[in-house]
Amino acid sequence: MTVLVLNCGSSSIKYQLIDPGGPARLAKGIVERIGEDGGVADHAAALRQVVAEVEDERGPLDELGLAAVGHRIVHGGDRFAEPTLVDDDIERTIEELAPLAPLHNPPGLTALRMARRELPDVPHVAVFDTAFHQTLPEVAYTYALDRHLAAEYGVRRYGFHGTSVSYVSREAARLLDRDPADTNLVVLHLGNGASATAVRGGRSVDTSMGLTPLEGLVMGTRSGDVDPGALFYLHREAGLSVDELDQLVNRSSGLLGLAGANDLREVHRRARAGDAAAQLARELYCYRIRHYVGAYLAVLGRAHAIVFTAGVGENDSWVRSHALGGLRHLGVEVDHVRNSFAGSRAQVISPDDADVAVLVVPTDEELEIARQASELVAARSS
Repeated sequence: MTVLVLNCGSSSIKYQLIDPGGPARLAKGIVERIGEDGGVADHAAALRQVVAEVEDERGPLDELGLAAVGHRIVHGGDRFAEPTLVDDDIERTIEELAPLAPLHNPPGLTALRMARRELPDVPHVAVFDTAFHQTLPEVAYTYALDRHLAAEYGVRRYGFHGTSVSYVSREAARLLDRDPADTNLVVLHLGNGASATAVRGGRSVDTSMGLTPLEGLVMGTRSGDVDPGALFYLHREAGLSVDELDQLVNRSSGLLGLAGANDLREVHRRARAGDAAAQLARELYCYRIRHYVGAYLAVLGRAHAIVFTAGVGENDSWVRSHALGGLRHLGVEVDHVRNSFAGSRAQVISPDDADVAVLVVPTDEELEIARQASELVAARSS
C-alpha cells in the first residue's frame, strides 16, 4: 500500500514514494528550477517528470499498488483539522485560504491540481501543517484585537510545522516508553523556519507561530517576534511600503539580518572568528528558544521532555546546549557528552536523573503524510 508524497514549492517539487509500513523509501527525489532557465516549463511538466522518475526506478505506477497521493498544504485555516480527501470543493476552499499563506498555498494548490489531472484514478489527500494545532484552546489562539474584525478576516493563531510536531511527539513518547496520551512535551522544530510547541497528551496547546509562519523564534530570514509598532515606525520614518516591510521581516531579517548569513553553520564560523554580529545573532537565537521553553514549561505545568528536531535541532549540539543553559533549577539539563555524540537516531541527551528529559528526535514529515493519507483512504474503503 504505497503513497506518493508531494511537497511543492514555488519552483520545486520534492517527492517520495513510501510504503507507510515499510522501513525504507521506495523512491525519492526533487525537480527544481520550475519555470526557470534550464528547468522544466511549469508544474505540470515537473509532475510528469516526477512520474517518469518514479517509474524509471520502480516500474509503472499502476503496478505499484499506489493507494494515494499525499500533498503537503501549509495553511488550512480553521477549516481543516484532519487530513482531507480532495475534491473540487476542497480545492476551492484551499484557494480561498491563499491570502493567509500567499507564499505557500498557491504552489501547493498548483501541484495538487496537476496531480489530480495526471493521476485521476488515485485518491488525493491534503495534509495541512496547521491541522495539528486546531486543538489550541481559545485563550491560546486568540489575539487581543477587535473581536469582530478578527473574526471577519480570520485573524488568530494557527501555528505551523504541525505535521512534523505530530510525528515527533509520537516518536518522543515511544522513546520515553510512555503513552502519547499521557506525555507532555515542548517540541522545538529548528530549521530555516523555527517554532516551539507545547504538547499535552498528544495535543497542541500552544505554539509560537501565529497567523503566519513569521511569529515566534528567530529564524533564518524571518524576524520572529517583533513589536508591530516598529513596523509602523519604519513606515512613517523610513518610508518603507507594506511590500517592503513584508520583504524585510520575511526575507531580510532573522539570522540573515543580524549576521549577514541565514545558515547557522556560517554564523558559527563567523562567531568563532570573532565577528561580534554573528556572536550576538547566535546568542539571540538561543535566548529566544530559552524564552519559549520557560513559557511552555509554565503552560504545561509538568513536562516529561524537551525535544529538538529538524535540521538545526537534530545537528547543532552548540544550539542545543546553549538554548537550555541555565535551566537546571527547572529540572532541565543537557549531558554534554551525550549531546556531542547525538546522531541521526532518536536519543536522550540529558543525564539519567534529570527531572525533564532532553531528546533529539529526527523528524519525518513525508512518512507522517504517507501514514495519514493511507489511514484516511483505508478508513474510507473499509
